[in-house]
Order: sequence, then structure tokens, then C-alpha cells
Amino acid sequence: MLRSPLTAFLQPTIPPDLLPYMLIVAGIGVSLAEALAPGAHLIVLGVALLAAGLIGLLLGPSLAGPIVLGVLVLVFGALALYGYREFDLYGGKGSGKTSDSASLKGRTARVTERVTPTQGEVKLDEGGGFNPYYAARSVSGEIPEGSEVMVVDPGGGNVITVESFEGTLDDIDRELARGRSNDGEGRSSGDDEDGETVTDDSETETEQAKD
Repeated sequence: MLRSPLTAFLQPTIPPDLLPYMLIVAGIGVSLAEALAPGAHLIVLGVALLAAGLIGLLLGPSLAGPIVLGVLVLVFGALALYGYREFDLYGGKGSGKTSDSASLKGRTARVTERVTPTQGEVKLDEGGGFNPYYAARSVSGEIPEGSEVMVVDPGGGNVITVESFEGTLDDIDRELARGRSNDGEGRSSGDDEDGETVTDDSETETEQAKD
């Protein structure tokens, strides 16, 4: 008897005993992808697939059917996500949270390859995931190798925008100098007004004495 196209489509074509092996391979591959895109939470899916595959091997083909393996992926995925959020997997010195792309902003790094507006590479001091090396771009100009920089735009965690500490400090120094200059002018104006007031009072007292 001929099968309908729908029946043929729904009929599984992968042997059940190969499903755990496929989950293990997929889990390892996805986990390794975290090194290419730190902070993308791929490790959560990788751990879920890997754990479900290992349990599937232990249960055997008779028990580890597609539905059972799907449930295991969901369970281990939830556990992995909980652990990812609650524990310091990336060694953030007690921060209690793992690093994602948004948390990269404001972190310090060291230039490992000269950074320009179009290319470069830096190594985060901490919180960079399994792979602390990031492709980087500068806000403006070139930043030589070995310079200390700060992340000003995480850019989704793949290519980050950095700024040299020297440029940042120069801007801060200029702002402080401008503030001191304004304060000095304000004090000078206040002293001049006080001097004029004293002079006016002295003239008034002199006129009263003459009268």
C-alpha cells in the first residue's frame, strides 16, 4: 500500500539509537561556539544537548525516544540557565553573575593587536568569557599594542568599540581645568564686588563726618 506524502514526512528517518550521539555532537559544537561569541548564552544550549545525549546513552534506545530526549533537553536547559545566571562561571571575583555582551561596557582591556577604526584586537582583563580576546575598533585614531583601553560600546559581544585611557584622561583633565578656571573667575568677580562695596561704605562714612 502506498503511503501518503504526509505519512512519509512524519515517519522518522533517523534511527532512535543514533539520537543520543547526535545530541552529544551538537552539544559539543554549540558549546565550542561560545568561544567565538562570548556572552551569547550558547553554553546553555550546549550543556542541555550534551547532558540529554549522555542520559540518552545510559537509558538505551528502548527508553530514550525522541519525546524523552526532548524533555531531557528542556530540563537540562532550565538547569543550565539557572546555573549560568546564579553562579560565577567566568571568574568575575564574586560578582555572582556571568558575563554577557551588555556587561562588557566599561570594562578594561589590553591591546594585543594595534586597534584602528577598522580593525584590531584586545584582551579583556576579566569577565571576557571562555575567550577573553575580542575583535575591537577604536572611536578615533590608532591605539598601539600594549595600551590600556576601556570598552565604550560592546557591539553585541562580537566586535567591541574601545577608547584609550590616555584620551579619556585628557578629556577629564580638560574638564577639570575648565571647572577650576570658572571657579577662579567667579571668586575674582566676588572679590571685586566686595572691594567696591567697601569703597562705597568708606565714602559714605567720610561724607557723614564732614557734615
